[in-house]
Amino acid sequence: MKIRLAISDEHMEEVIQLLESKGIEIDDDAEYTLIQNNKYVEHITTKNEKTGEKAYISVDEILYIESFGHQIEIRTSDGLYLGKDPLYQLEGMLEPKKFTRISKSVIVANAKIKQINPSFAMKFTLIMVDGKKLEVTRSYYNSFKNVFHI
Repeated sequence: MKIRLAISDEHMEEVIQLLESKGIEIDDDAEYTLIQNNKYVEHITTKNEKTGEKAYISVDEILYIESFGHQIEIRTSDGLYLGKDPLYQLEGMLEPKKFTRISKSVIVANAKIKQINPSFAMKFTLIMVDGKKLEVTRSYYNSFKNVFHI
C-alpha cells in the first residue's frame, strides 16, 4: 500500500519509519493521504498542465482551486496545474484562515480576492487578482459572509 503524508516536519521521520516498518510505502502520487490533525499543508503535489511534470506548489501561490468531475485544476499566477484529490480532501488540508469554499466546485485563496460584488438571490461575484470572475453560490453565501464579516 502507498500513502502520501501531510504532517509536520517534526513528526515526519518518526511517522515514515513507523509506516515503512509496517510495509507501507510513502509516495506523493498515492491515492490515500495521512493528514495530521490541525496541521495544514504548505505545499501541494500536482502536475503542470503544459509539461505533465510533477510540481510542488506553495499554497501561498494558489489563487483558486476548481473541480471538474474527478479532475482538479489549481490556478496560480504562474499557470494551471492538475490534481486528482477530491475537493473536500484539499479543503481539509488547507488552512481555513487562508482559503474559503465558495461553491461545490471552487475553493478560493482569501488574499487573492481583488473585489467582492453582491449580486441577486443571495450570491456574490468575486473578481480574483488574475481577473477571473467566480460566483459564491447560495449554499455558501452565509459562511462566506461570516469569513469576511460582511
